Amino acid sequence: MKIIILGAGQVGSSVAANLASEANDITIVDENSAVLQDLQDRLDIRTVTGHASHPDTLAQAGADDADLVLAVTSSDETNMIACQVAYTLFHTPTKIARVRSLEYLNHSRLFTQEALPVDVLISPEQLVTDYIERLIENPGALQVLDFAGGRVQLVAVRAYHGGPLVGHELRTLKEHLPGADARVAAIFRGGRHIVPTGDTIIEVDDEVFFVAARKHIRRVMSELRKLDKPVKRVMLAGGGNIGMRLASAIEQRYQIKIIEHNEERTRRLSETLDRSIVLLGDAADEELLLDENIENTDVFCALTNDEEANILSAMLAKRLGARKVMSLINRASYVDLVQSQTIDIAISPQQATIGSLLTHVRRGDVVVVHSLRRGAAEAIEAVAHGDRDSSKVVGRAIEEIKLPRGTTIGAIVRGEEVIIAHHDTVIESDDHVILFLSNKKCIQDVERLFQVGVTFF
Repeated sequence: MKIIILGAGQVGSSVAANLASEANDITIVDENSAVLQDLQDRLDIRTVTGHASHPDTLAQAGADDADLVLAVTSSDETNMIACQVAYTLFHTPTKIARVRSLEYLNHSRLFTQEALPVDVLISPEQLVTDYIERLIENPGALQVLDFAGGRVQLVAVRAYHGGPLVGHELRTLKEHLPGADARVAAIFRGGRHIVPTGDTIIEVDDEVFFVAARKHIRRVMSELRKLDKPVKRVMLAGGGNIGMRLASAIEQRYQIKIIEHNEERTRRLSETLDRSIVLLGDAADEELLLDENIENTDVFCALTNDEEANILSAMLAKRLGARKVMSLINRASYVDLVQSQTIDIAISPQQATIGSLLTHVRRGDVVVVHSLRRGAAEAIEAVAHGDRDSSKVVGRAIEEIKLPRGTTIGAIVRGEEVIIAHHDTVIESDDHVILFLSNKKCIQDVERLFQVGVTFF
């Protein structure tokens, strides 16, 4: 696939690195030639220096025969105009734009072929907000990812000493959970992937990824660790786009406090939000945190634009007694460094955004992609089409399917029914199949499995 990426910031460069390793023809455009040179030294891609929405720049980047334009510059306006130019002058089939401002996003009629021809809108702030909301809803989880419209979830938890399943073989999971089926999709032990089988024994500190119907998630979690108490009190450091969206989404269910250092922003938050308490101050101010009963806070989320400030305020909150702390961290190299030390969960906006973008460049009918473990692993939802003659998966039991090494089928959604995958489960046409890939280099093999042969047509 020939893809033009506009903007070589953190998201643009991360997506380029992901896609360049999958035999795509990538060209990345930016005004900063030094950044482009660095990318070209590291990746097998073309680069073009210029303004992303200028017709001459797009022509130089190869827009005449591009399959997809991905506009992820720091300017909403540049991204939207670039899609307009790509549509009008170059007839680019697929145009994806990152748009952050709610002033635009609240008016969906803007983004039509007759107005601004953007095929897919990506809002990183909304993706991160949804991600944090799922983590708050599932205390104790390291990651919670939705599939099939939320009917199925992939959850990562760390196995704790004393969990009923810890020290036992995976085959006993079904005995522990009568009436609630689940499948362990992957286990990471000391950073190393272990392919789960029936006789695999879960050990303390294993990072376990399991798939289950949404309604059974808490029961399965209780097998691996002592369940955390439900969340009541949430403190947010930073009232920017993410902080405000998150408070607005959850303030009816939880007691929310927001700490914001900008006086004008604080005033706007207090006018916009209904039930949240808005405080003017510094989230790294120990006296302020103590005054606001940080020791009784269930979740502390550091969501400012300054990742160093986020790390420090989250570490301070944890030391002062907050039960669980999360920190928004942009630099991928920082994520593994801080997570599971003092900070419980490091949230990477790029990881959330990249998964959403990859959905639109996968071959075969792939409807959801989640990028995991700094892009090394993926979880995908693919739709099976065809029949036994034209498809490599339809009409076959899972044990008959030649899955790439490290790939696990976790669940199948058939209409409204959630079926947890077992060796004798037979895949039918139109099933939504949820897979875990411990090595994303296998993605092309998985794509080929779900592509339909010409006899189907």
